[in-house]
Amino acid sequence: MSLQLARQPLGQTLGDVPFTLLIPLAARAFGDAMFPAKAVHDAYAAEALRSLGTDISHFLEDRPSVYGVLARTRIFCDLAREFFSRFPQALGVNLGCGLACYFQWLDRRSNHWLDADLPQVMALRKQLLPAGSKRLHHAEVDISQPGWWDRLKLPHQRNEAPVLLICEGVLMYLEPAQVQSVLREFGENAPAGSELLCDTLCWLAVGCAALHPSVRHTHAQFRWGPSRLADFTAPHPRLVLRSEHAVMDGYDLPLSLIDASFRALYGVPMYGITRLGITN
Repeated sequence: MSLQLARQPLGQTLGDVPFTLLIPLAARAFGDAMFPAKAVHDAYAAEALRSLGTDISHFLEDRPSVYGVLARTRIFCDLAREFFSRFPQALGVNLGCGLACYFQWLDRRSNHWLDADLPQVMALRKQLLPAGSKRLHHAEVDISQPGWWDRLKLPHQRNEAPVLLICEGVLMYLEPAQVQSVLREFGENAPAGSELLCDTLCWLAVGCAALHPSVRHTHAQFRWGPSRLADFTAPHPRLVLRSEHAVMDGYDLPLSLIDASFRALYGVPMYGITRLGITN
């Protein structure tokens, strides 16, 4: 795919779910000025958007989502930095990377990074983003299909060095059985000490993407959300819940109170980040 070919609407070129990559791209490109306390200083997002020439004004009007993207980016980076402080030569993987460039924040000069997504996304990424370090790698993968761990050639021996995986803005668009398969494959294959960081919407969002101020413009649909924290660890006995993190704390008081009340009532966040680990 080339930008010449992309004269057709980008959503048609990418598909509904991959098209959602514009939401975090817009937030990281222009959100710092809107929420300086959550600024991420993305070095590539604004230029990528300029090259695309796509109208993203409707995404920027959705201030809670812009805040949420910046907040979750900072949480992912904080958790990843803590992981790499323990395993400085480890491999990090962004599953469903879109046009996100986490290695710009997480390069420790000794670790390696793999960005992976669908072929049409990786083709666009190749045009818009710099190749970067020799320790930065790229791969095409569809994690909704079993066998993605092998296709990415990730470590198989349970005594190998741990791996960090980020799965951002992906699981809520998969079918429940596909989410269970992703978690099971991680649990079955990842070396002990590995971690998976993922963001999720609760089960009440399923089928309601048309009500989301940003996602409704992409025609993607929410298909899965946890109804209990055990949903994250049930697919495999090696999975353990290390921590969970509220994303929208600090946006405003009403939303913080609603989210805290929802968490107390139902046991899961409305929108949050989960850190899963692997036992021996």
